[in-house]
Amino acid sequence: MTTLRNLAFYGLLIASMSCSAFAEQTPPSFQLDHADTRGIELKAGNDRISVRFVAPNVVQIHAMPHGVSTRPGIVMDPHGSRDTLANLRVRTTASTASVASGELTATWDKPTGRLSIADAQGHVLVQTDPATLMDRHIDLQHAAGDPLYGIGGYDAFEPAKGGLLRHGVQIAKAGEQGYPGGPFVWSTRGYGVLVDTVGAKFDLADGRIDVSGIRREDVSYDVIAGTPPQIFAALATLSGAPPLFPKWAMGFTNSQWGIDQQELLAIVHGYRSRHIPIDNFTFDFDWKAWGEDNYGEFRWNESKFPGGSNGQLKKEMDQLGMHMTGIMKPRIHVDTVEGRYVEAHGLWAASRPQNMDYFSLKPVREVDFDRAAAREWFFNDALKHSFDTGIVGWWNDEADDTNSNTQFLNMQRALYEGQRAYTPTRVWSINRDFYLGAQRYAYGLWSGDIDTGFDSMAAQRQRMLSAIDVGEMKWGMDSGGFKGHPDNENYARWIEFAAFVPIFRVHGTLGEKRQPWVYGPVAEKAATDAMRLRYSLIPYIYSYERAATADGVGIVRPLSFDYPDDSQVRDDVDAWMFGEGLLVSPVVGKGQTDKEIYLPAGEWTDYFTGKRYQGGQTIHYAVDSQTWDDIPLFVRDGAIIPTQPAMDYVGEKPVTELTVDVFPAERATHLDYYDDDGDTYAYEHGVFYSQRLTTQRRGDDAELGIEAPHGSYKPALKYYLVKVHGVAATRVGALKPYANADALQAAKGEGWAVGHDRYGEVTLLRLAAARARHVVLRAAGSH
Repeated sequence: MTTLRNLAFYGLLIASMSCSAFAEQTPPSFQLDHADTRGIELKAGNDRISVRFVAPNVVQIHAMPHGVSTRPGIVMDPHGSRDTLANLRVRTTASTASVASGELTATWDKPTGRLSIADAQGHVLVQTDPATLMDRHIDLQHAAGDPLYGIGGYDAFEPAKGGLLRHGVQIAKAGEQGYPGGPFVWSTRGYGVLVDTVGAKFDLADGRIDVSGIRREDVSYDVIAGTPPQIFAALATLSGAPPLFPKWAMGFTNSQWGIDQQELLAIVHGYRSRHIPIDNFTFDFDWKAWGEDNYGEFRWNESKFPGGSNGQLKKEMDQLGMHMTGIMKPRIHVDTVEGRYVEAHGLWAASRPQNMDYFSLKPVREVDFDRAAAREWFFNDALKHSFDTGIVGWWNDEADDTNSNTQFLNMQRALYEGQRAYTPTRVWSINRDFYLGAQRYAYGLWSGDIDTGFDSMAAQRQRMLSAIDVGEMKWGMDSGGFKGHPDNENYARWIEFAAFVPIFRVHGTLGEKRQPWVYGPVAEKAATDAMRLRYSLIPYIYSYERAATADGVGIVRPLSFDYPDDSQVRDDVDAWMFGEGLLVSPVVGKGQTDKEIYLPAGEWTDYFTGKRYQGGQTIHYAVDSQTWDDIPLFVRDGAIIPTQPAMDYVGEKPVTELTVDVFPAERATHLDYYDDDGDTYAYEHGVFYSQRLTTQRRGDDAELGIEAPHGSYKPALKYYLVKVHGVAATRVGALKPYANADALQAAKGEGWAVGHDRYGEVTLLRLAAARARHVVLRAAGSH
């Protein structure tokens, strides 16, 4: 995790702790009360500061002026553990007191009153004078040159030229139009800092993290140590992990503004007849009885969708394997039954006075979702009926115009808690801003009302990656652009880009169509191929959707997550990891014929051609500017990639056999393949199927492991067809050999064969899925 150059930085920092600059400071008024196996306690009169370990790699510093201790705020998981670790290692001297786990040490220096946090190797990560917390101010010092990430991203209209690294003054806010934010800053040097506050100013300069504008009387923050994945795993524990989206949400969503039932059916049949995959159609205003009395904001528009409220349309969509989701607004028409209810119960947002709605041209006001009573009312009987008749997901829009950082968060919270209390069906949503903590409520983020065109498309990369750096793993965009009409090439390239983001979705302004066949045969083929590739990767994608709930990191990860010591990727938005096994670098330039792509250390294989590249260098990649049908996609050595036949929609056919492409590396690697019913929260109670697949190359030989499955869910899966690339085995344990791949596939039961594909030599193994195995593939000449 730490290079020799970094050790020099840390050495200078450690040395500086004993320098005269620190010694000359006025001793703080706080004194050590005690240090024991539970942590360190400081006191100054009635003021107290506690230093506690909430996990082996997480130290929590909590300042309590006059002994005041309030409940954790909305950034923190309300259902998370409040326990602290005990039985820590304690060491006291005349001048210091320290408490340590196996991963972190917190040391209080009595003469200077400073607190330092060091990792297991003794490298100081941050140090501070905790007495500043009494002024609701955090002042942390770290090694100069540490790259910092997080805090915030970009809204839809910013140039987004700042990349991913964070410098200077940064405001933790929800913002507007696709902006992601949170009081969380982290470094690839091995630490992160999470502050329990709604809104704050972070000043990052000269080896300091200075936090002010904290919105609570007592101040609490956590210092996390580890690699980027370990930091985000801790973040998910502290702030809450995202629950699983329904499995269909791994597929494709067509949003459209300006549609009725007749056109909807024609579009869906257009997808099905062309075998272009799709799982979800999202409606704009059109689905609602917008502007009508008697809860028009929450119920079907019966003139546009005559089969909506009676359930007939849902029945037809169910038969076609389609889901319907709809837009939700935070405002209510004033002169209606529902408006008078909100008025009578004092649920209007004070910062948003009555105004004329731009769509209905009638008076509206915005509901204050920060009020619990508003949230309890919002998932009302009218909305429950709409849910029962087919609106099974929520596109929340325009709740980013109040002075509250939590208005959007609490709007979706209202829908999440309402739906979970009403039905076991999983919640799906997309929203137009993000504040950390929202991820707990099945909260997706989209990047707002963006322009069409190549420049706008290219700028979505840093928008996505900066959102993930803040902790929002479920991100998407109006692919094709919201404002304007993309040219055919722009559309094709945008679909290829969008196929490798968490939420795969198209949308446009009123009257815009985003179906592939609208953009000509060349674009239609390129887009369709990308969509089918996405659907073949559903088993891989869904496994990482599950990983986000357990480990805090989803399918998309900035390159700095996996390569924290590589300075070349510190601010790289041109490529990202799609899971741990694939690197993608979409084409984002018009008429592009070539592209320079940096590949980090290791061996990489072109997914489509099989060409191999040595990493740690920038490669020259040829791009087809005529057919637009190529996607720069590379397989990382060690990758384990389960795929299935592309279907017209998720779950169209039972999957009895998965193909698993394996690229053994000298280091051991694994993938936790995951499945469940795809629809309910039964997985929270152990009703899932999880099985770890492992591999490692040993010289010319290779090993494959399949661990016993966990969970009580019984999938249709019977066999894995494992393709071990780069190995031509002559012996595979006691498995029955077959002459070739065709013979193996034609046979019933287990076995193996050797073949050749675009990646070169390959050994195919057909193995029963539901049992533990360890298979050694012996190459010619090995013993």
